[in-house]
Amino acid sequence: MATRLGLSLPQGRQYAIGRDVPAVAQAAEDIGYESLWVYERILFPEPATQGLYGIPGRPWPDSYRSVADPLITLTLAAAVTERARLGTSVLVAPLHVPFQLARTLASLDAASGGRVVAGFGTGWSHDEYAAASVAPYERRGKVLDELLDVCHAVWGPDPVAYEGELTTIAPSVVGPKPARPIPILLPANSPRSLRRLVNRADGWMPVAMGAEALAEQWAKVREAAAEQGRERPLQTVLRANTRYTAKAYTGADRAPFRGNVEQIVEDLAAHAAVGLDEILVDLAGSARDAQELKDLAAQVYEGARAAGV
Repeated sequence: MATRLGLSLPQGRQYAIGRDVPAVAQAAEDIGYESLWVYERILFPEPATQGLYGIPGRPWPDSYRSVADPLITLTLAAAVTERARLGTSVLVAPLHVPFQLARTLASLDAASGGRVVAGFGTGWSHDEYAAASVAPYERRGKVLDELLDVCHAVWGPDPVAYEGELTTIAPSVVGPKPARPIPILLPANSPRSLRRLVNRADGWMPVAMGAEALAEQWAKVREAAAEQGRERPLQTVLRANTRYTAKAYTGADRAPFRGNVEQIVEDLAAHAAVGLDEILVDLAGSARDAQELKDLAAQVYEGARAAGV
């Protein structure tokens, strides 16, 4: 069975969001992509008070200077597509008020006919946590756990009732409901997040760091699931962040998914062989405009299918 392929939507400042998101979404669905994806960055501190991913001295990429709201972007895509699933990779969950986020995702799922896939993470930027003013960074795990509880309550039958540290829902009718149970995907970057994934999520969303490393991670996830007695299969969506170059990248330091279309396809094939369900190909950050993004998306999709992905 072929690996499903998804495409990132244009959220960067090189795009005209209202025009380019619908155009790319329609083109991606026509090409054959089975899902469309967004990510979340809410600000770009200048000067930086913290390195990228919390690593001291590591600069933030210029593409983070302006990132369109992920749920607005998905809504634009939902309005012009019929089949493609609509995923978040990821929403930084603790930047959101849990009840409001649960309701927004339910409304989007109802409006799109049951196409939302909710990928949640906890992020790393202290500045984003301070700006969002929901909870301090140190409580990020607890906030994510409460968000999962609230989502299951809000998406479930009425009357909805819940009491947590951030959220109190008096017995209430809360609608609209999702068209079907919304799948929740989580990372597994620590022992605690691995337990949360195995016990609470529908699927795993890793970031591509090389096929060999991915295979090792996947083995650990499956082992943890077996140890916890999980019987439900885990959905798997790999995020492949590309750095496209028109010419083949010839440096000995070539990272996965860095290079021209042929090299990106080669890496897709290697990662697909690990056996995950789906690969999200993020080309939006590399493209100069929507037309180049559509052209690259078509070339990568055709190359991947020709390579047996």
